[in-house]
Amino acid sequence: MYAVFRTQRFDKELSKQLSPEEQREIAAFEQKRLVENPYVGDMLGYRFFREKKIDGKRVYYLIYDDLRAVLMVAVSTKKTQQATINEIHDRLKEYHEAIKEAIKQRAESDRA
Repeated sequence: MYAVFRTQRFDKELSKQLSPEEQREIAAFEQKRLVENPYVGDMLGYRFFREKKIDGKRVYYLIYDDLRAVLMVAVSTKKTQQATINEIHDRLKEYHEAIKEAIKQRAESDRA
């Protein structure tokens, strides 16, 4: 089982670009599919960098096997797809630090 986390950017884009129905579909995708097998969706250059198309939108996520975690990173349309992929690629180290911090915070919260 994998833990699923979201970046602030992902949450912001989700609420701006997707309808409530699409948001529910993505939440179900996270809870039902990603926790068990995050290697669904299309690979984007690296095995751990994935894209899932949902109703014409693209959802991007990174898989961290060593941490048993998935980080939901961004949402785009076909028009902004390549720019979004390039930006995520450029920020891979930053996202790795962010997921480690999110896991740490969740662990501290669970202990409290």
